[in-house]
Amino acid sequence: MINLPAWKMRLSAYFQGFGRQIRERRNDLLDLFYPRFCIGCGATLIRDESDLCLSCLVGLPMITESYRPENFIETRFYGRAKIESAASFLYYEKETMSQKILHEIKYHGNKELGRRLGRMFGSRLKGVMFKDVDALIPVPLHANKLKTRGYNQSEWIAKGMADSLERPVWTDVIERVVENSTQTKKSAYERWENVKGIFQLTHQREVEGTHLLIVDDVLTTGSTLEACVLPFKELKNIRISVATLAAVN
Repeated sequence: MINLPAWKMRLSAYFQGFGRQIRERRNDLLDLFYPRFCIGCGATLIRDESDLCLSCLVGLPMITESYRPENFIETRFYGRAKIESAASFLYYEKETMSQKILHEIKYHGNKELGRRLGRMFGSRLKGVMFKDVDALIPVPLHANKLKTRGYNQSEWIAKGMADSLERPVWTDVIERVVENSTQTKKSAYERWENVKGIFQLTHQREVEGTHLLIVDDVLTTGSTLEACVLPFKELKNIRISVATLAAVN
């Protein structure tokens, strides 16, 4: 390690601080002419705030009981799919902040918000759940939908969680082979019929003997996640857990 003279260290620190001040003044000027607004409440964002104001961040509708055994996320899969454990970060309700957040991530191209909230979710999970998970697997989009949207929102949520959990994200283990219609406004039975057989494993041998965490954006009836878990059931010595950024109570 090279030891710089004290005067060089002070000079370097001075220029770093000066550069930081210039960037802050530039951002303040941009905010003056092009103000940014909070996704949650519409308030004007101030310095160091991004997408959500501090008040909305503090007021996120987090599911605290999600980190306990046999929580309502896990019980939703009882008798349907064999999973180790399950957790969700936020309560999802229509016409609320959580819906605005999910729409911003899913439909308005805000991938980084998905990663940021995924990172927050992962921080709450670390040391509490999914301690022995080997990798995170985002629920895949069909190739046509991916091409149209340009990104998979579940993958960006998974990336954020992986940042905190310090685990890899595997995107080539399972694929969506059927381009099904949207689940919105379908009944529970129609949702299950709509996702039956739409996923297929692409790398079977490589995942045997692992504990995988399947990640999606929102959990409603659980039919999509159930369909995503089913192709793994024939593999040897494999464990599956699931996590979603939001869930309908």
